[in-house]
Amino acid sequence: MATTSFTAPKLSSPTLQTLYRNLPVSVPLPKTLSSFSRHRSPSISRFHHHHLHHRRLFSVRAESENGAEPPRHYDFDLFTIGAGSGGVRASRFAANFGAAVAVCELPFSTISSETTGGVGGTCVLRGCVPKKLMVYASKYSHEFDESNGFGWKYDTEPKHDWSTLMANKNAELQRLTGIYKNILNNAGVTLIEGRGKIVDPHTVDVDGKLYAARHILISVGGRPFIPEITGSEYAIDSDAALDLPSKPEKVAIVGGGYIALEFAGIFNGLKSEVHIFIRQKKVLRGFDEETLGLESVGVKMNKNGAIEVDEYSRTTVPSIWAVGDVTDRINLTPVALMEGGALAKTLFRNEPTKPDYRAVPSAVFSQPPIGQVGLTEEQAIKEYGDIDVYTANFRPLKATLSGLPDRVFMKLVVCAETNKVLGLHMCGEDSAEIVQGFAVAVKAGLTKGDFDATVGVHPTSAEEFVTMRTPTRKIRQKPDSQRKTGLEAKAAAGI
Repeated sequence: MATTSFTAPKLSSPTLQTLYRNLPVSVPLPKTLSSFSRHRSPSISRFHHHHLHHRRLFSVRAESENGAEPPRHYDFDLFTIGAGSGGVRASRFAANFGAAVAVCELPFSTISSETTGGVGGTCVLRGCVPKKLMVYASKYSHEFDESNGFGWKYDTEPKHDWSTLMANKNAELQRLTGIYKNILNNAGVTLIEGRGKIVDPHTVDVDGKLYAARHILISVGGRPFIPEITGSEYAIDSDAALDLPSKPEKVAIVGGGYIALEFAGIFNGLKSEVHIFIRQKKVLRGFDEETLGLESVGVKMNKNGAIEVDEYSRTTVPSIWAVGDVTDRINLTPVALMEGGALAKTLFRNEPTKPDYRAVPSAVFSQPPIGQVGLTEEQAIKEYGDIDVYTANFRPLKATLSGLPDRVFMKLVVCAETNKVLGLHMCGEDSAEIVQGFAVAVKAGLTKGDFDATVGVHPTSAEEFVTMRTPTRKIRQKPDSQRKTGLEAKAAAGI
């Protein structure tokens, strides 16, 4: 099959594409207006038009080396399976670019239900949002302890009501799923309730009803997986831990990953007795690929069960794409949003866009929390050889009166040759909020000199990142013959 260039011609614009799609007659589509594809792009003619909220049908005639194939009628330009962060972003953007889009999602259910449905997906309904709300709830016990040193006295010991927390948390999740539904509706996306299964490269079966689509996007997210070990029938996963009917008196957490640490902090703060059992491997994340019908249509998965995609999020089947946790690239909600937006531009705006995974910030909402962006010290040594490491370890101002043993740790990883800041790490109160701001500087490629020239806000913990002057350690692994002068190194790095 012949391939087309990824370069978008001047004539291809969302406006021209939209005008063309609304023509009442069939007009041959110039190749300069063809959308990004591995194969020759088809010519499109609209033969039936409804309002965006209604199903729309398109006739597509595919070109091949052996001549034209019979036309195929598509209900939608894009059919998305899964209304999580990446799926909603891709669908909304695609609809805004003039595409006819549908999303299928299971009906909303409580977190602990076996049917984990609901518009908003894992992060909104059974991940980041409810977990962060519970982190907030758990931190009050520490703040009560802190307040004693500032003169606060309580006649009785503060008590926590678990049922109030659960009721208010669930009400907030209902509100958020309603907002996501409105976002899709306002963009003109058709929302179909049910379980989607791929029948062929252009057809999705939703509870017995078939829908044809030019492109299919898989964004079903991930689910916790309990390994088959002795006693596993007595265990619950992280989803169920967010929706327990009562607060547990004792909790044993198996695993030492970030989710395990976050839940340890939550239950410890809520005064449960917590024990962590660390294993060599973290609990696996996965999804039920059999019910999606991926293997039957030729979509390849890696040994861990993640969908294999190229740098544009295309699977091994040209018309099927995937974003988010199912691809196991960087399993973070903002990354899924980035991937979804890039996909919509690639398919429906003639702007082939690769997701940019450089300097992606992340946080662990443990207690104390951890935030980081860029390379770790080990990664920087492997990639650059010669680095300077700056660290600060101190007692925060609040702890001077609270009397609690709280600490803050901060680290900058700097390239010795270019002075460019390669990584920034923090463990301590508000670290996630602080690192988000500095992520802009790391993404922009600023140097340690830029940090040094920045005036800090006093008194704050964050100011330490712009006041550290002396490296804690200098690591030199390159032979002298390979080291460049300062000017040469900066020129090579584009600084």
